[in-house]
Amino acid sequence: MNQALPTLTVKDYTSDQEVRWCPGCGDYAILKTIQKLMPELGKPKENHVFVSGIGCSSRFPYYMNTYGFHTIHGRAPAIATGVKLANPALDVWVITGDGDGFSIGGNHMLHVLRRNVDLQILLFNNEIYGLTKGQYSPTSQLGTRSPSSPKGSIDLPLSPCAVALGAGATFVARSIDTEAKHLSAAVSEGYAHKGAAFIEILQNCPIYNDGIFEQVKDKKLAPLHRIEVEHGKPLVFGASSEKGVRLNRDTLVLEVIDVAGNEDQILVHDATNKVLANLLVQMRGPDFPVAIGVLYHEAKPSFVEDAHAQLVKARVAKGDVNQLLRSGHTWKVV
Repeated sequence: MNQALPTLTVKDYTSDQEVRWCPGCGDYAILKTIQKLMPELGKPKENHVFVSGIGCSSRFPYYMNTYGFHTIHGRAPAIATGVKLANPALDVWVITGDGDGFSIGGNHMLHVLRRNVDLQILLFNNEIYGLTKGQYSPTSQLGTRSPSSPKGSIDLPLSPCAVALGAGATFVARSIDTEAKHLSAAVSEGYAHKGAAFIEILQNCPIYNDGIFEQVKDKKLAPLHRIEVEHGKPLVFGASSEKGVRLNRDTLVLEVIDVAGNEDQILVHDATNKVLANLLVQMRGPDFPVAIGVLYHEAKPSFVEDAHAQLVKARVAKGDVNQLLRSGHTWKVV
């Protein structure tokens, strides 16, 4: 007879470790949101494993009163894949940053997404290397001045969500560190998804890249600089939802238009449409609002399910290990 799970609270998921991030860091808000969300998922603490690489965000497992691994730079997806394959019943979370996940760890990120390993991947994107004192990262904007680019970065930044889509991710979302309600909803949907759930979190670094996302976070500015997408809902934004997004049928590019008089031209978000998702993830200011929410999802068998189905089939065909070791060409050493 199954016993009812004890009622858990945020305190049950708060470790005894001193939280050590810079004052004002967006990581604090993300940590608190995830700690509050955990009891709502209805699983024992022992079912959750948080795996991180290297960087400010990668301190995360220390502060969660769950199982966890603080691994090496960029390799969190590989370690997390091993954990999930070894015990599919565990809920495995990958905590990474824009540098850890898309620079030294870019190769691992691509393959964990294309394989559709059943993980929750939270990418903290502050568009800078924070832990190693402010070098520009793969997502830093053109012109970013840093110790490694004193004259301004000349690298074209990548879009984490666009890379995830290109790698074959089956769930892609974007949220904001201080938007607890929105972030919690996005993570919850990702958690319910069977397969690799990739969630980019726009996160402020008050020391080395302060205010980089101010336009999408400030209550006065945000209505015109971000658009909250929801499946089946029109793509509108603005203080009074006066602006909308349409697809130019001739050029096949998105355009921002006034809603009034053009209601029939406004796109309706379809989170199952990968072409639309690719267009939305590339939107950025000043010409377009930044899209947040669940951008894409599809149902597809996960790598873990396929791997274990293959394992069961092999066991049936070959028998147990002892039989396998004693089969074929054997000899006795005397």
